[in-house]
Formats: sequence, structure tokens, C-alpha cells
Amino acid sequence: MQHDLELATAPAAAPPGAEAASRYRAHARDWLAAHLPAHMRADSLDYRSPTLEECCQWEAAMHGVGLAGMTWPRAYGGHGLTLREHLVVNKEVGALLMPESVGSVGKELAGPIIMAVGTETQKQDFLENILTMRQFWCQGFSEPDAGSDLARLRTKAVAEGRHWRINGQKIWTSGAAKAHYCLLLARTGTVADRHRGMVMFAVPMSTPGIRVVPIKSIDGKESFAEVFFDDVVVPDSARLGAPDEGWAAALRVLSIERATNRMYRAWRFESELRFLVRALRSDPLLARQLEDAGVQRRLGLVLAEIDGLKGLVERSVDQLMQGEAIGARGSLTKLFWSECHQAFAGFALEQVGQVGPQSSPLAQRARQFFTHAYLFARAETIYAGTSEVQLDLIAQRILQLPREH
Repeated sequence: MQHDLELATAPAAAPPGAEAASRYRAHARDWLAAHLPAHMRADSLDYRSPTLEECCQWEAAMHGVGLAGMTWPRAYGGHGLTLREHLVVNKEVGALLMPESVGSVGKELAGPIIMAVGTETQKQDFLENILTMRQFWCQGFSEPDAGSDLARLRTKAVAEGRHWRINGQKIWTSGAAKAHYCLLLARTGTVADRHRGMVMFAVPMSTPGIRVVPIKSIDGKESFAEVFFDDVVVPDSARLGAPDEGWAAALRVLSIERATNRMYRAWRFESELRFLVRALRSDPLLARQLEDAGVQRRLGLVLAEIDGLKGLVERSVDQLMQGEAIGARGSLTKLFWSECHQAFAGFALEQVGQVGPQSSPLAQRARQFFTHAYLFARAETIYAGTSEVQLDLIAQRILQLPREH
């Protein structure tokens, strides 16, 4: 088996706008190659964990040269381009093992929702600040008794004149400790109302009554938190959309999160695979593993899965460009990516399991990387909706299978 990991694909007819997208991709590739510091590349021997300030500066610089907010209107700090430019930039971002975005909740969830249902004042207040990294957002959806089933959430919002009083608790809230705003989903009625009577807010995290309690995850980091809302009073101007529009807005968020959020994942997955093979080759003892027939078959399967995931992403972009709604089809991408990548992380950790002090420096870096990737991947089949929830959505809304009674 050859290990250059090159996939042979038949040439396809170029879609409209492909030439412009190709030029934009070259711009992204050249700029990233020239400006991404070696210490921010996880497959570099110079790598060190970047600080929050460094990540902010890097993401702000990317926005400044047109590599973030590609599809957002120019009036709100974006670049007024299409999803094709968004996709080609994501391919180049995925080709480099750079840090995950620290502003992704704002850019990929809060921002699109504000553009869809927010007032003009809200758009002016929030959107450009999100892209320039002056505002961090967290997502207040999941609750202790309502993780993936948002219809069971209990956080209550009561209208009091021109204000709302909020009481409740959220959990697994990524980035809550550093966030300036929370994209909060609450209900105006009772749990028995299920999907009715939900409202969404942009809540300042500095509001009195909000308490953030960090949660240490399996990798030793405190990226998650519980967030308590005790008699939190916010003005009606913090509401996003109509009082009963929260569920529709939540579905819009989740379809974005499952279908287009971090579109670079397929190409980052491929970069991780290349890094694994390069690290194994760098050490004579570990390189022997690449001659094992079982390992070769597994590498081939991973390549096929990556190719399939790329196809799902590119098809979603084509459909969105044609004005189609993704809806439940985003569950296919989320389910496939999370299950395949979680399995790959386990396989990769097995391959670097024998790395020790005498191994090559690149192999030692790979062991550190894939140990972290394996631990973090435990959450990939849970966040943005568990695999069980995705399967249920696919069965009901795509395959239209009958419910069992």
C-alpha cells in the first residue's frame, strides 16, 4: 500500500463562480502559509499552547484579510461573499492544524441568528464586534435534565413590563467563563408546553444574578461550565425575535451547528491523518506499523470516510447556494463526522501508544496531540446533539419512519 494519502478523483464540471472561488482559495492558502506562527501549528516541533490573547489576535487578523465573516454583509463587518468562498477558506484552514476558533459560538451560532431574527440595533451592536473578536459568546441551551432534548428545558423567563426576569440553570456551557454574552434559550410557559412558548435572549454575562461554575473535563481543562440564573433581569431589548419564536430560532441554530459549523472539519481530519502517518514514518520502530495489513486497511477506511464527509459538506454548500434549507440533513453530517472522528482518534492513539523518550521528537509531539484528541473526541458524539438524537431525527424527518407505540 502507498502511504502518500493522495485520493484519485475524476474531474468534475466547474460550478458557476468556481474561478473566483479558486482565486480566493489561493489568497487564503498564501496568507495562511506566510502568517501562521509555527508555535500555533499542532504538528510542529515548535508548538506550544497559544494564549487566549494570541488566539484573538490571530482570528482578528484573519478577519482583516477576508478569511472570517466571508458571507456576512459588509454593513455588519463581513465581506459580502458566498458560501463557496466560505468553503474554500475552510479547506485551507483545515489543511493546517491551527487552534480551534475561540470565537466560534459568536461567529457560527449567535451571529447567524442575530442576522435572521435580530433588530437593526442588535445587528449593529453585535455583529462586527463578534468578527473583530471584541465580543465572546457562549450558548445557553443544555440543562441538567434537558441535554439534547431542548423541549424539556426548565429555565424560565417571565415578562415584567419592559423587562424579563430569568431563573434557571444551564450546563456544559462552552466558554462561559470568558464570554461577554450568552445566547440563552428559556421558556415563557411550562415544560408541558414542549416546543411552544420559548424565547431567546442575548444576555450580558455581567448581569447581576449570573453565576458561572467551571467544570473540569477529562483532559484536565475547564472549558465547560454550569451557569446559574438567579432573578436575572434583562431589558426586552435583549430578546432575539418574537417571544414565541425561540424554538424556531433554536432549530435554526442547531441546523447551522450540525451542517455548516466548523466546515473545515473534514479537511482537518485529513490533516490529522497525514500528521499521524508522518510521525510514524519519522521513527524507524514505529514505521514498521505502516507495513501491517490491518493498519493499512484501517488507513484506507479512514481515507474513504474523509472523502465521504467532504462530499456531504460540499453537497450541503451546493444545496444552500441553490436556496434549499438543510434542516434535518445537517444531522447526517454531524453524526457521520463525530462517529468517524471519534473512532479515528482511538485508532491514532493506539498507533502512538509505544512512543517513549527514545522515540523521534515528531512522534512524541504526535503522542501529545492524539492523546488530547482522543480525550476531547469523547464529547464529539454528545455536543450539538447526541448520536442517538441525530439517528432519531434522521429516522423521523428524512426517512419518515413511523414511531413505535
